[in-house]
Amino acid sequence: MRILLVAATDAEIAPIVANLAHRETRGPRTRAYRADRHDVDVLIAGIGMVPTAVWTARALAVDRYDAAFNAGVCGSFDAALLPGTVVHVISDRFPEVGVEDGEALLTLEQVGLPAEVEAVGSRPPASAALDALPRVRGITVNTVHGCERSIENVRRRFNPQVETMEGAAFMYACSVAGVPFAQVRAVSNIVEPRNRASWKLSEAIDALGRTMGAIVFGR
Repeated sequence: MRILLVAATDAEIAPIVANLAHRETRGPRTRAYRADRHDVDVLIAGIGMVPTAVWTARALAVDRYDAAFNAGVCGSFDAALLPGTVVHVISDRFPEVGVEDGEALLTLEQVGLPAEVEAVGSRPPASAALDALPRVRGITVNTVHGCERSIENVRRRFNPQVETMEGAAFMYACSVAGVPFAQVRAVSNIVEPRNRASWKLSEAIDALGRTMGAIVFGR
């Protein structure tokens, strides 16, 4: 099985890569590994939706994959999704896409424009471990939320459960390419006014590594 694993940073997937056997460097941001019966290409696309969309689309155009995974951390809007929880994001959208009308931000739908602002994971790879994860709604943003007013605004408009800076871009690229995919995220923090002291980044990365091992390799 040939797998594409996409992450924003090396640190987020370090526990996963530690269990893979390196074979070669396949491009400026892609390294090839082998694990069990799987060939795994690891793409470090960079932080943000534009690098993720461009590099994921490039990888999927150059090579053929049986499945693609986006693994990383996320912030949680949902009180039930505490730091360390690993989730499967099945619906993700770009909440910043819209039109300002005075103090209001209107969606493209509201102003009668064609809208492609949501990605849906309708055909994920087959995995019992993936099926066992909480299935959540996400948003993908250029600026992560850390202000009470903007947090409440995005809650009211979209009622998201998690947020990232890359997820919907990855999902959209995979949907266009027709590759089975899943966005798997570990909660590192609650979305609230900026409070880095409450983040559980290392715990989230460890949980993500264990979960991805079970999803991809059955470990």
